[in-house]
Amino acid sequence: MTEILWQPLLDGSSRVEQFMAALEPDRGRTFSGYEDLWQWSVDDPEAFWTALWQHVDLPADGDPSPALADASMPGASWFPHVRLNYAEAMLRLVDRADDDVVVVARSQSRDDVTLTAAGLRDQVARARAGLVREGVVAGDRVAAYSPNVPETLVLLLAAASLGAVFSSCAPEFGTQSVIDRWQQIEPTVVLAVDGYVYGDKAIDRRAEVEAIRAALPSVRTLVWLPYLDPASAAPDGAVTWADLTDRPGPLEFVRVPFGTPLYVLFSSGTTGLPKPIVHGHGGITLEHVKALELHHDLGADDRFFWFSTTGWMMWNLLVSGLAVGSTIVMFDGNPAYPDLGATWRMADELGITYFGTSAPFLLQCRKEGVVPQDLADLSRLRGVGSTGAPLPAEGFRWVYEAVSPTAQLASISGGTDVCSGFVGASPIVPVYAGEISCRMLGSAVESYDEDGEPVVGSLGELVITGPMPSMPVGFWGDDDGSRYRAAYFEDIPGVWRHGDWITITDRGTCTITGRSDATLNRGGVRLGTSEFYSVVESLPEVADSLVVHLEDDEGGAGTLILFVALAAGGTLDDALTRRIATELRTRLSPRHVPDVVRQVPLLPRTLSGKKLEVPVKKILRGAAIEDAAAKGALTDPSALDVFVDVRAELTRGR
Repeated sequence: MTEILWQPLLDGSSRVEQFMAALEPDRGRTFSGYEDLWQWSVDDPEAFWTALWQHVDLPADGDPSPALADASMPGASWFPHVRLNYAEAMLRLVDRADDDVVVVARSQSRDDVTLTAAGLRDQVARARAGLVREGVVAGDRVAAYSPNVPETLVLLLAAASLGAVFSSCAPEFGTQSVIDRWQQIEPTVVLAVDGYVYGDKAIDRRAEVEAIRAALPSVRTLVWLPYLDPASAAPDGAVTWADLTDRPGPLEFVRVPFGTPLYVLFSSGTTGLPKPIVHGHGGITLEHVKALELHHDLGADDRFFWFSTTGWMMWNLLVSGLAVGSTIVMFDGNPAYPDLGATWRMADELGITYFGTSAPFLLQCRKEGVVPQDLADLSRLRGVGSTGAPLPAEGFRWVYEAVSPTAQLASISGGTDVCSGFVGASPIVPVYAGEISCRMLGSAVESYDEDGEPVVGSLGELVITGPMPSMPVGFWGDDDGSRYRAAYFEDIPGVWRHGDWITITDRGTCTITGRSDATLNRGGVRLGTSEFYSVVESLPEVADSLVVHLEDDEGGAGTLILFVALAAGGTLDDALTRRIATELRTRLSPRHVPDVVRQVPLLPRTLSGKKLEVPVKKILRGAAIEDAAAKGALTDPSALDVFVDVRAELTRGR
């Protein structure tokens, strides 16, 4: 039986229990537990989302009935009579006084910055007034080439208050990656930094800013933020951030229809142009309040942190912590500098109660023997969040052994596509080792077999069978919706196919075992990639790994190739190759033993940390690097080069 690592108190104190308690007399029914509540939320979305709307009491105009006027996928129509504004919902700052600190920002480029509720509202009003002076109106695009700092948040809220559409790229993005994104949306205003510090390295981005500006003729105003060097001169014609925000102004909000574009997020863009995913004011506001209040149990007493850059949707979820009254903790820099204990020490110093990060970071801490609870006082932690990749059972156990025996671990999975999670945790369900705790409320997640039938207890395609409010409004510029339909609904009409393998257990927990487009099929048996990585990367010699399966065109077994990047100074020899094979055979199965193990200097990852199995496979199949992936979307653009040489070796070996 799977090990239970954490049990809920079920004493009525969690926000989801309070939500259920309020529902029961109103709905004339009693919920037996979380699974019963979830089932109701997907069986009767009209009732669930109406109840949630009433519960969170967002500032809005109009009749919230119907909640779901059209349940078509794609094309669902949510709250057609409602008008609201995301920025207004954020800045009401539930249960917070004007002098309460609501933003804490730590950076390796400058000293800490804090903003009170009154200070944040004042900054947004000033930025809003500045945007108005620059001619920004509803529908204009306002973009930020800036890190996870308060100025980026202020610009998002100021733009949203006007009904303008926001987009951000982290400054580590290469020039072409930014241009590929923003040429699609044609921003009129761009905020840009001169550079930043990452660990002990100063990164100058002035040349990149000029190149981006030159490639975007739509930009009327460049707003300059001297972040690396406070004395750096603004480029010709630029407005400084200080100038933009130097005058007070009214804090007003344009209430817009529920589906009005709020911001554009972009897919990783590893192949082709990144998809410009448009999210709406209403869908994001309602989904984020649901996720943060009912699933993460956050409120005004919390300090909420999730390590992210402004190029990852977790940043958007982090800053929405304001909507439930939480103080958000922003961090810009290298989370492993000067060592892997740095971010954990920050959690102690800043009083963080919810610590979110990536699965690879947790696993790296485990591998290097870091014991955070020995380095810092983590007694205030109520929650630890993990996303970005599957977290194996040993990662779960490490959190409870080394971080906190009492904090709830929430492994979540979703994506940029919905700017939230499909599956995650709830404060009223247990945490099982290696399993995502539940399907999230209002998320009709199923596992489909090869015949398109839902299955329990066996591997299948992760699909969504009913609409969610935060599904994209559409793709920018995709006027006929064809690109949007092709991305999610082409394979199974009327059903969202997400592209992950998932197993749903009979108790409602889930495991995700990798991308279905990167699946390994040996002798007709589908193998997920995450279990490979869990085993291989548990070996101290292996720093990183990536596995691909090259099918045999003539119907044979094909070739399973495992690439490993070794710890500093390591060399792949026969002994290590045998150990890898033995571990995979004994811990998984003989089918998991690779035909080829190949050492590479480093492995390709996107800027949000995802492995690039599909582009590697394409290169090994003969594609040119530029056709397989956009190098600017990678943490190290040179990481793909070695696979051209591997392809040549494989070809010679035939």
